[in-house]
Amino acid sequence: MVQNLSKVVAQDQKFLNIINGRQVGALSQETITVLCPSDGLAFARIPASKAEDVDRAVSAARDAFDSGPWSRMSAAERGRLLTKLGQLIERHGDELAALESRDTGKPLRQGKADVAAAMRYYEFYGGAADKIHGDTIPFNDGYTALTLREPHGVVAGIIPWNYPLQILARVVGAALAMGNTLVVKPAEDASLSTIRIGELAIEAGFPEGVLNIITGYGREAGAALSAHTGIDYVTFTGSPATGTAIQQAAAFNNRGVTMELGGKSPQIVFADADIDKALPVIVNAIIQNGGQSCSAGSRVLIERSIYREVEGALAERFSKLVAGPHDADLDLGAVINPAQKRRIDSYVAGAVEAGIEIVARGSIAAAAPAAGYYVAPVLFGSVDPLAVIAQEEVFGPVLSLLAFDDESDAISIANNTEYGLVAGVWTRDGARQHRVAKRVRAGQVFVNAYGAGGGIELPFGGFKRSGHGREKGFEALYDMSATKTIVFRHD
Repeated sequence: MVQNLSKVVAQDQKFLNIINGRQVGALSQETITVLCPSDGLAFARIPASKAEDVDRAVSAARDAFDSGPWSRMSAAERGRLLTKLGQLIERHGDELAALESRDTGKPLRQGKADVAAAMRYYEFYGGAADKIHGDTIPFNDGYTALTLREPHGVVAGIIPWNYPLQILARVVGAALAMGNTLVVKPAEDASLSTIRIGELAIEAGFPEGVLNIITGYGREAGAALSAHTGIDYVTFTGSPATGTAIQQAAAFNNRGVTMELGGKSPQIVFADADIDKALPVIVNAIIQNGGQSCSAGSRVLIERSIYREVEGALAERFSKLVAGPHDADLDLGAVINPAQKRRIDSYVAGAVEAGIEIVARGSIAAAAPAAGYYVAPVLFGSVDPLAVIAQEEVFGPVLSLLAFDDESDAISIANNTEYGLVAGVWTRDGARQHRVAKRVRAGQVFVNAYGAGGGIELPFGGFKRSGHGREKGFEALYDMSATKTIVFRHD
């Protein structure tokens, strides 16, 4: 029976890997101290796994795929297990939300939203497991040709620290629905909810070796996993630099990859937009999760005739925003670690040194622990489209306002970064909605909206430096499988 490690996280609680359906420490017995971003205090430990631990996990996943019951299980049976896992997540929702909130520093309500989205992923992919069909192909007389969708085999899922529950769910759901087995390496800064999901998967009845979870540093466990010759496919969400390293490692073994690598997403506000509806969405799109979202709407492009009006309204809202401890459930929590805080602070300082005006700034709650990693939201006005703050991904609660003259100018500015993940278009003009949505280079475009509460059914991925491949929806099932063509001659 698997011990419940996450029901109540005691001080200095030791968490364990899950390999072949069992809880195990790293072979070296080394651990990593887990710090709470809200106060900087240690409260748990996780295994510092290395290459030898990765070998064990990959071997377990390979055995489960090649000769275990998983390879003989029907798609409908796999779907039932995923659905059961979603039900267990719902049952343990409060526990998981509290764990996620403490581990990442995000407000508790965001943790609850992440649990709800995670549950929906397992529900969606549980129902989709037996819905992916092959085709018959018109071919030469005397032949019948057909295609099947088959799993890659052993998939490596490398999960970031910003949305562990959600991103784990979209990887596990799609990969297991298609019949793959998995080795998951969560970020060392936020591994606890991933381990807890591994526990619940065992409780749900997943066979040994189907879902393996190892924790450790990216430079050790992550590097060993992405380069492992026993891995058949890799999926990664994170920074472009790390994504490049992972792709290079996978390419050495000629393995496929799905990469979601960040964004500098624009929201385009035309003069005819419903400003009252747009404002709260624009603010939420940059402060959600402390701005630590690949899809954060970090640039707002405003038609020049209404620029001052919108700038003033956003400044008023920004000045009221408050960051504080995760359990205070304020507008935003702490950022993940000291390095991330320094990164955000350096971008803000660099913009100020470049002469860009801060038109509004939020605050940090007086009761926030001094040792926590807090960043007050910052609103920059009249930003040059080529400024560093408008070009590079800050990954924090920092919003840049840019003016544009007409539709063509707006599209040019929106597309003029290395990224192409998400965009928002705010206008009442139906023809313009279609024109701009088609011309903006982004994997997702929202019209008079932004984001979709997880968007479980909606294919997600980017163009340019934002990566390639698609997650979420049925598209993810195609990425997590390969087409086999079978031709019968019968004349």
